[in-house]
Amino acid sequence: MLRRLHPDQPDSFEFTPANLEWAKAQITKYPEGRQQSAIIPVLWRAQEQEGWLSRPAIEYCADLLGMPHIRALEVATFYFMFQLQPVGSVANIQICGTTSCMICGAEDLIEICKRRIAPSPHTLSADGKFSWEEVECLGACANAPMAQIGKDYYEDLTPAKLEALIDAFSEGKVPLPGPQNGRFASEPASGLTSLEDHGGGGGDLNASAALARQFGETVKRIDGTEAPILTRWLKSDRRTEAAPAGGATGSEASADEAEDTGRRPEGLDAPRDGGADNLKMIKGVGPKLEKLLNKLGFWHFDQIASWGPEELAWVDANLEGFKGRASRDDWAGQAKILAEGGETEFSARAERDDRYDEE
Repeated sequence: MLRRLHPDQPDSFEFTPANLEWAKAQITKYPEGRQQSAIIPVLWRAQEQEGWLSRPAIEYCADLLGMPHIRALEVATFYFMFQLQPVGSVANIQICGTTSCMICGAEDLIEICKRRIAPSPHTLSADGKFSWEEVECLGACANAPMAQIGKDYYEDLTPAKLEALIDAFSEGKVPLPGPQNGRFASEPASGLTSLEDHGGGGGDLNASAALARQFGETVKRIDGTEAPILTRWLKSDRRTEAAPAGGATGSEASADEAEDTGRRPEGLDAPRDGGADNLKMIKGVGPKLEKLLNKLGFWHFDQIASWGPEELAWVDANLEGFKGRASRDDWAGQAKILAEGGETEFSARAERDDRYDEE
């Protein structure tokens, strides 16, 4: 199947402030110089925000990662999880059509979609609320036939149950996902035969359905404000809200917040006599971060070794594009070893990283 960009494209795309912060946090997961590896999660966030990937969205993500547009287009058009055309404003219904589901009635579910939504896949319903498509195996064969709607699986479906789901979504409800025939999970449809219980710990729902009920937003577009931005590696599980009307912009607010975080370490206007230390010997510091550290007034291992929790918090918050890196990689601990003359274990890696960056 050829995957082409939709003929009708919006004029522009940009992340909401919260989603932009989320995307930048994802980028910090990858080594210096390899930020382009974040293309899949960044594209996915763009799709979660808009429902589908437009050309402006794909190119925006490419620019964010400093990669050629064609490279991002290659990724977006290769993976079928990326929608290249507008989807329903409420939900895009993905019917599994592979063997188990086909045998158990997936074709009947597809007929419901054709009648209730649109005669052909990847087409909006008359009211614009729904779209549908047939997809390959979604891995819920024991609960066939099934469909993925939003982020969740709706299993053990019948044509009547699928119609009821469409009615509920159309009314603004979010039906409980999971098996639709009373099963807890994927135990035998005839009932348990060898175990005393389903292992649910006394709950009435399996773990997936319980989480869906807890969050209750499994078909909503994601703008980053409806749920905490979880970036545990940055130690910042928090809810990010857009700037209020008339207040600072997202970038200005973020800059002010970063400046107010922790305590700024004492810096130097220039390196001491003898020249700056090779900060790239610290794991996680490449050429870009070394330049940024120098710009902030940090030239020597003993400076970094002296950072306490407050100083680290300030540095973490002010590493443009690399927030959290100092704590994550224990720069202060590494710098202490280097400042005390323990360079042997670091020097080989630094030379290797320099060659790697040049390549």
